[in-house]
Amino acid sequence: MHHISKPKKKKASAIANSNIALIKYWGKRDDELHLPYNNSISVTLSGLFTHTTVDFNKEYSQDVLILNGKRIKPDNDKYKYIAKFLNSLRKSFPQKLSGLKIKIVSKNNFPTGAGLASSASGFAALTAACNEALGLGLDKRQLSILARRGSGSAARSIFGGFVEWHKGSNQDGSDSYASQIADKNYWPEFKIIICTTNTKEKEIKSRAGMRTTIKTCPFYSGWLKTIKHDIEIARQAITEKDFSSLGQIAETNCLKLHALMITTYPPIIYWNESTISLIRSILNWRKEGLECYFTIDAGPQVKILCRNSDTATIIKKLKDMTFIKNIKLSQPGSGVKISNFHLF
Repeated sequence: MHHISKPKKKKASAIANSNIALIKYWGKRDDELHLPYNNSISVTLSGLFTHTTVDFNKEYSQDVLILNGKRIKPDNDKYKYIAKFLNSLRKSFPQKLSGLKIKIVSKNNFPTGAGLASSASGFAALTAACNEALGLGLDKRQLSILARRGSGSAARSIFGGFVEWHKGSNQDGSDSYASQIADKNYWPEFKIIICTTNTKEKEIKSRAGMRTTIKTCPFYSGWLKTIKHDIEIARQAITEKDFSSLGQIAETNCLKLHALMITTYPPIIYWNESTISLIRSILNWRKEGLECYFTIDAGPQVKILCRNSDTATIIKKLKDMTFIKNIKLSQPGSGVKISNFHLF
């Protein structure tokens, strides 16, 4: 009697944290491969994560994507981004994926597409889950390169703690990956308070915004000229645990980024009234001797960099600001992890 061996079930789950860039990336030298014009430095955030389960199977007639409980249709941008990523995966590993369609179920524990780097954690989790399910055996650097194909900032969410994404110079992107500067336990005093001022999805996605900036912003070359300096200061500040130096350079770099967006045509203004109020408050608190700094990505949410000893004071002040929808205390978090808990 022949035993028909059952095909191995190609299912796996992964959890990845979001990250916030302290030195930002804006603009790609290659849109297709998500290759940036400049290096960036980020901190991976504890408590803001995407949990993703994938299943590769011959039974599925098409790739299925379910995000935060909703099935995403093929004509949706999110589906298209994922499809593009899967195409590059299929091209890279044709034998492993031959004849297989994928079901992806993914959920974020924070607002999606609102300037809190949901694509970073999303594609990092998806990449690690695919690697596990298909037994690709990729190391962290290779995972970082692959995650980048989905979303640039996802390259950084593969690692925990403080991370640098190297822009690289090769045309094929083989030297554009992230690496860890320091792990999540390196600087216990360093905290991030995330203030959500609007949970709606932003109207201008980062990808489209970057393209327009490069085309129309007269100050883009100035941004690129000053990045190397910002990166070096930030890297040194992390190495020396110099909070003031890191806070100052992160804040300055953030303002430069938003100056680029504002002077793009048509202008990209992610800030709302609450964003401006918070910025003013933080500048005032510093004048009064409470040392904290802000950084803001492509969205209206404000992240406050502070020391552990000041978190209670700052959170108390923030709670009086009724316009803030949500306050979350975070710290350097861990890199992407495989989970035994499947979402389906």
